[in-house]
Amino acid sequence: MIRRFAISFFMLTLCIQLSCLAQNETSTSQSGQMYITRGFVYQGDTIPWIQLRTVHVFKELKFKKKKDYEQYERLIRDVKKVLPIANEVNSAIIETYEYLQTIPNEKERKRHIKDLEKGIKQQYTPRLKKLTTRQGKLLIRLIDRQSNQTTYDLVKAFLGSFRATTYQIFASMFGFSLKKHYDPEGDDALTERVIILVENGQV
Repeated sequence: MIRRFAISFFMLTLCIQLSCLAQNETSTSQSGQMYITRGFVYQGDTIPWIQLRTVHVFKELKFKKKKDYEQYERLIRDVKKVLPIANEVNSAIIETYEYLQTIPNEKERKRHIKDLEKGIKQQYTPRLKKLTTRQGKLLIRLIDRQSNQTTYDLVKAFLGSFRATTYQIFASMFGFSLKKHYDPEGDDALTERVIILVENGQV
C-alpha cells in the first residue's frame, strides 16, 4: 500500500513537471459539498490534481525587545495599507503611457496630462492625507519597487524637470525624498519579506 502510494505520488509529480496531465475532471466532496478539479488516471485509479499556491518560507525572526516586535507588526499594517496604492499608481502609469502613445499631437498630450493630474489629485488626496509620515515615506519606496522608477523620475517624465524639482524641494521640507530608491537586499530587506508574505496571504 505504501509502495503504491509512493509510486502514485511520484507519477503525479512527474506528470505535473511534464505538463502531461489528462484533461479529465473529477469531483471531490467535503461536508456534503462538491468540488470540481482536474485529475488523471493511473493504473485505473483517478487521482485528483489540485494546484497549491506557492508558500514562502523565511528564517524565523527573533526580536530582542518588545519594541522591535511592535515595529514589525506596524510594518505589516503599513504595507497592507500602502501597497494597494502603489499598485494602483503603477497601473495608472502603464495605462497613461500606453494611451499617450496613441495621441499624435503634443498639445493634446499635454492637455491630457493636465486633466490626468487634476483627476489624480481629486482621487488620491483624501487617501494620502490619512497616511502618516512613515507611511508616506514607505509609499515613495514602494512606487519605485512597483514601477522601477522613483517618484521624482515619474514626475519629471510626465510633468517636466521644473515640477519634479519643485516637488522634491517641497517634500524635503517634511523629511521626504522623491528620489529614494527601494533596496530589497539592503535597507528594505525586511519590508520586502513582509510584502511577499502579504501578497501571498501569509500574514
